[in-house]
Amino acid sequence: MSRIGWCQLAYFIGAVALVLYFFPRKEKSEYIFQEGKPWRYNLLTADRDFPIYKDEAQFRREQDSVRKSALPFFEIGTNIGAEEIENFKTDHQYLLENKQSVGAYRYAIKALNDVYNQGIIDINTYNDLSQKSTRGVRIVNRNTLRGEYSIDNLFTPRSAYEYIISRADNKQQEILNHCNLNSYLVANLLYDSIKSQDALNIMLQRIPQSTGMVQKGEKIIGRGDIVTPQIYLILQSMNRTSQKDNRRSDKQYEMFSFAGQVIIILILFIFLYRYLAIFYSRTFYDLKKLGFVVLMVTATTVVCYVLCDLYTTAGMYVMPFAILPITVVVFLKKSIALISSAIALLLCTFAVPYHLEFIFFQLAVTITAINNLKELVRRSQLLRCVILIFLTYSCTYTGYTLIFEGADKLDPQIFFYFGINCTLLFFTYLSIYLLEKTFGFISTVTLVELSDINLPIFRQMSETAPGTFQHSIQVSNLAADAANRIGAQAQLIRTGALYHDIGKLENPAFFTENQSGINPHDTLPYEESAQIIISHVKNGVKGAEKLGLPQMITNFISTHHGLGKTRYFYNKYVNEHPNEPVDEDMFTYPGPNPSTKEESLLMMADSVEAASRSLKEYTEESISKLVNAIIDAQIADGLHKDSPISFREISEIKEAFIEKLKTVYHTRISYPELKKK
Repeated sequence: MSRIGWCQLAYFIGAVALVLYFFPRKEKSEYIFQEGKPWRYNLLTADRDFPIYKDEAQFRREQDSVRKSALPFFEIGTNIGAEEIENFKTDHQYLLENKQSVGAYRYAIKALNDVYNQGIIDINTYNDLSQKSTRGVRIVNRNTLRGEYSIDNLFTPRSAYEYIISRADNKQQEILNHCNLNSYLVANLLYDSIKSQDALNIMLQRIPQSTGMVQKGEKIIGRGDIVTPQIYLILQSMNRTSQKDNRRSDKQYEMFSFAGQVIIILILFIFLYRYLAIFYSRTFYDLKKLGFVVLMVTATTVVCYVLCDLYTTAGMYVMPFAILPITVVVFLKKSIALISSAIALLLCTFAVPYHLEFIFFQLAVTITAINNLKELVRRSQLLRCVILIFLTYSCTYTGYTLIFEGADKLDPQIFFYFGINCTLLFFTYLSIYLLEKTFGFISTVTLVELSDINLPIFRQMSETAPGTFQHSIQVSNLAADAANRIGAQAQLIRTGALYHDIGKLENPAFFTENQSGINPHDTLPYEESAQIIISHVKNGVKGAEKLGLPQMITNFISTHHGLGKTRYFYNKYVNEHPNEPVDEDMFTYPGPNPSTKEESLLMMADSVEAASRSLKEYTEESISKLVNAIIDAQIADGLHKDSPISFREISEIKEAFIEKLKTVYHTRISYPELKKK
């Protein structure tokens, strides 16, 4: 496989993978509906008994309420208190030796037993419970529930110390202050996460998920009825029940669903590739153009998937789908824009809630955009196109709603969504510029800017090589007129014609149109003169690179003589050296030959315009003979064999040239002089 083939395959795989990654995988319902909107289907009755499930937000609120009311479990560590009390006894045994301190010792032992029996909780845990507004805790002693206690009745190490000191008399307080009582007060209530979570789960499971039942055969909603909040819950519950009953194992369902997605995406991109390969092979084998088409289709599809995933119905109306046909038609053919839009439209259909409505709207908008924006030359054209698109959206929505729902069901909010959609279309102007730079395309706007004769390059040409400047203008007019006849890009060829001879600025005096009596070729051998003439092509390409001209304009410079010969010097040399071998490369332009209609047209216009200046008389016969002779000679030399131009188009070009030259060189009547009295 060639490099082009591998790149085409890479584009294909990348596009399929990207669309597949973003493909919407939310479960689809048989019915599409919205709360507050009319029911678009026929009368709906329940085909089975099913519960009315609570709204997710309501169910979540009930769960949150249960979580707040649930009491955490704490295990009391009996050994912890006993160990600390024993430590106190051991460390302060000396208090028993003095009668004055015996009472304080015994009081401390009793107080420590009391606070440990009631429970001491860690200060951080206490603060956390207070912040959560927990009303109490459940204390467990060796898997036996002691009871529920308010957190206000629990001690922290600090509050336990204050409790013990506050209930001692002055003498006992004085003694206990020297006993470092804080070090014997530690938390003996330990949070039991397992019991707490198990209890919470049981409470959550007891929350009822439904608020009622719908009996089989019961009416749910009729055509045109508004979907109220209660009916919305019933419809959601019906879908939920249906999905549970009809779905097979999740793994098997997902596997088949994924396979279907792959098949659909592959088929649609194969359609796109086959269409381009059959009808537009040049675009198909041009990696930049093919990449551009694939990128636009993929990007449009992904944006639609994301918007519809985030905003559902609103995303369907806000989606600026018309950016695709507008952008493609600016750079490529109308039919390519249409097939690209059709493929993207079918891919997008899987994400939108109302399939038929979406296809109808976007297809109408696509046709409107393509028919009203062949060339983007002025900002006003884009504004006009956006206004027409908004009107198309509005009219199609109104007509569609009147057919299926009636005038009272028109939703003003939808028109607001269409306004947002059309506002986003103004970013097309920026996207065209970015795509132009990324893919090396050239838009009509850029062509108009490049054809401004007030640019420095044209001012230099008008001063340094005025004859060449005038020749270039005449060629551009001649070629543009013929381009309009055959449906070629007139603005492209007009711009290319203005630049095709900029290489003559290097040696303007060596070209006939710039000479005024003195011909420097008279003193040069024919080979050297031919090389000077030929060099204007190479110099022109270098000049184009310095100016940063697009490649499409540079191609006009390199192909406007193709692989032709400098006939004047070649014929002179052959006539004067009849028996000598001729090095034809010395008299042949470097080429290449034209590869597009526009390049072929410029070659013809350039040769015809230059030769027309040498006619002795400008009659219809002489002009026709000149045009036919020059173009037929180019065809005979094979200069247009690489171009897709047809014989019918060549015939139309000849007619256009003859009519244009007759207009340019028409004879004027002589005005009679006024006789003096």
